[in-house]
Amino acid sequence: MISKIPFLIGEIGINHNGSVQLAKKLIKLAKESGLDAVKFQKRDLNICVPIHMRSKIRNTPWGEMTYFDYKKKIEFGKKDYDIIDKYCKKIGIPWFASAWDTNSIKFLKKYRLKYNKISSALMSNKDFIIQTAKLRKKTFISTGGASLNEISEVVKIFKKFNCPFILMHSVSIYPCKDEYLNLEFIRVLKKRFGDRIGYSGHESTVLPSLVAITLGAKAIERHITLDRTLWGTDQSASLETAGIKSLVDGSSRVNNIIGKGIKKTIKLEKSKLRDMIYWQKNKSI
Repeated sequence: MISKIPFLIGEIGINHNGSVQLAKKLIKLAKESGLDAVKFQKRDLNICVPIHMRSKIRNTPWGEMTYFDYKKKIEFGKKDYDIIDKYCKKIGIPWFASAWDTNSIKFLKKYRLKYNKISSALMSNKDFIIQTAKLRKKTFISTGGASLNEISEVVKIFKKFNCPFILMHSVSIYPCKDEYLNLEFIRVLKKRFGDRIGYSGHESTVLPSLVAITLGAKAIERHITLDRTLWGTDQSASLETAGIKSLVDGSSRVNNIIGKGIKKTIKLEKSKLRDMIYWQKNKSI
């Protein structure tokens, strides 16, 4: 099982914009802020980039280029992940990545990572789901856009291969407005699949994540960035330094506020009542 609840994941994803130095700054930010792990994404671009998208021209910070060349620009390879792996071990924070294809699953295996992640977009890719479940590593499964039946099919596969998992309620909109978050669905997932439920948020504020914890989320995943105005599709749905710190501090406070649900009279409470209950002036409360 995860080491603490809620388990807080800093999703770096592609917010590094192809820069290992920026990635290291985000890893350091996550560690210093008190997050429990950082996550990246890994793709075999020859598989994951649709052919009809490859030649489209895109304006980027590096000038005009095809979409395929842009994706190559920001995709980390072995040399980059070797540096990331070494750096994470040095400062003491786990890293893992969401593979987007079976080749990327094989690529990541060499790092002997503790966790796996399945992105919402891959929920219907049965072969990919099976290959991930066979690894029998703790897997965070984002459920954005999936029906309850589709989620049930994925859960069946993970149970078949005895692979531990946490279902992450998610809405695949970046950034996501409050009215689409539907956090009550966390309770629906808990009722149907048990206590292994978390939340992967794409909003730009902290409050929904804290609400998710009150509803029973055991893990929280949030995109992180140094600056939401940086180039990239996920930057505006990410938390900056202050937001990350608020998430870490707030998650601790939320659990203390919720308590154990056992009614008991606190010593300080008894003392205060003793002063107010005048009709039992000479009796103990």
